[in-house]
Amino acid sequence: MRKRIVTLGEVMMRFSTPGHERFIQARNYDAEFGGSEANVGVSLAYWHQDVSLISALPANDMGRAALRFLKTAGIDTSYIDTQEGRMGLYFLENGAMQRSSKIIYDRFDSVFSHHDGQNMDWDQVFKGVDWFHWSGITPAVSAKAASLCLKVLQAAKRNGVMVSGDINYRRNLWRYGKSPLDIMPELIAHSQVIIAGLTDLANCMDIHESDFAYACEKAKALCPSIQLVATTERDSLSASHNKLKGTLWTEERLIQSKTYDMPNIVDRIGGGDAFMAGLIYGLMHRNKEQALEFAVAASVLKHSVPGDANFVSVEEVDQLVKGENVGRLLR
Repeated sequence: MRKRIVTLGEVMMRFSTPGHERFIQARNYDAEFGGSEANVGVSLAYWHQDVSLISALPANDMGRAALRFLKTAGIDTSYIDTQEGRMGLYFLENGAMQRSSKIIYDRFDSVFSHHDGQNMDWDQVFKGVDWFHWSGITPAVSAKAASLCLKVLQAAKRNGVMVSGDINYRRNLWRYGKSPLDIMPELIAHSQVIIAGLTDLANCMDIHESDFAYACEKAKALCPSIQLVATTERDSLSASHNKLKGTLWTEERLIQSKTYDMPNIVDRIGGGDAFMAGLIYGLMHRNKEQALEFAVAASVLKHSVPGDANFVSVEEVDQLVKGENVGRLLR
């Protein structure tokens, strides 16, 4: 059954060094589009859900190229504004073995950072919508982006829409005079499902605990709207060899997924977004245990796909969950 989903966030251009070259070596870069919330939307659209993205892009050829990418990926772009200005960028150096990957952001003063959504009828946007997703990256970008995020969350709440938030603490982005604790608790209070690890809860909700279940109980006490808290645990043996598992906190119990070994990672960027998309899809169509397993398997498969977006099918994710056709040549 198709569901209607809305996401909010910045679309950026990603420049990656070829193969595993370092920034200091690279003479050319592979260019593509990405962004946390857009990545979530692309996965869900690929899984035959109706997805719209709220964003802003520059009124130039780069903005038009990004719109084309989103439309080709199945995203409804009706709520994307175009304005004069620049697109946010980020640069990726893929690590290997014991050398870590690196990201450099260049997104200050982007078109999205100035977008206030003043001309939008938010109640009309959320008419008939089943789910809204946001992330902690958006309110970290600028004061206007934080204000827009709150405005959209309030509209989602008014219209009875289920809300998920990937808390996504990014210390390098909070540069406009506000700290996460000034902004994030009010946004989280509008959400029913959140993805947050212990570091996210400490920095965004001032919850300092070493036990995940106890930290989630404290988050629930501070924000009673919270129903579910999910997180992933990554064991980084090297840049190209990780292990991954997921945990889902409910008020009744703690659910654990199976652990996956990923010895030859192709691209880990977007792995968290793939997990978020898988959790949203699973919670809309399956029970909680199945939703968690689907989310982790979707994230694992993303590590085999170059680029930000996770172009794998529901059938491929289900097969991995069941341990079927793993690594086989299918023809």
